[in-house]
Amino acid sequence: MISFIVPAYNEEAVLGATLDTLFSSARALNEPFEVLVVNDASADHTADIARARGARVVDVQCRQIAAVRNAGAREAKGDLFVFLDADTLLPEATLRDALRAVREGGAVGGGGHVRFDARTPWRARVLAAAFTFVWFGLRWAAGCFIFVRREAFEAVGGFDERYYISEELHLSRALKRHGRFVILKSSVITSGRKLRMVSLGAHLRLVARLLLQGPKSIRRREGLGLWYDGRRESP
Repeated sequence: MISFIVPAYNEEAVLGATLDTLFSSARALNEPFEVLVVNDASADHTADIARARGARVVDVQCRQIAAVRNAGAREAKGDLFVFLDADTLLPEATLRDALRAVREGGAVGGGGHVRFDARTPWRARVLAAAFTFVWFGLRWAAGCFIFVRREAFEAVGGFDERYYISEELHLSRALKRHGRFVILKSSVITSGRKLRMVSLGAHLRLVARLLLQGPKSIRRREGLGLWYDGRRESP
């Protein structure tokens, strides 16, 4: 069975489209699957939307993305985990490529390339392209889409809950030591809302501050408002 694990905090504006695409892609495979939405202290209709679409809702009070993802994995029944962000669309072709990499290619896990939705400012797209060029070049999965065999995930201890961001980097590195880890050529489509809502200058200042402060800066929520302030675009 495939377990799709979707962490969500106040995602009523985007979750419906994500789940509609996910269910469509998963059903096309004609094999058992489940969809878990890990509802992390949402104050909107996130849980209602998830249930209406046929997902199982796991309620948590973490406000830390690594812990939320791990909570979903503990509830999951499948032998393959697919972690997908609530604002990310998973095309059928990309899902098929992931299964092929695991079942025919012997991969323990991996990720895919990422495309942003059409309304992202071009300056932000240039920054994002440079970032992902380095990220994927090092064979680290983007946090919005990660697939992993259950046994490998458990063997490496899951997502490292010491970190409030970059948990996908640490999992990627751990899985690369455990076995074959791949980055697919195919893509998921994720929201560019952070690039729209936060200026390019603010992104650059944040990156500079994190580099100067080092690892201690990502072991606490303070100063990581880009990920944790809960700002959302209007539907």
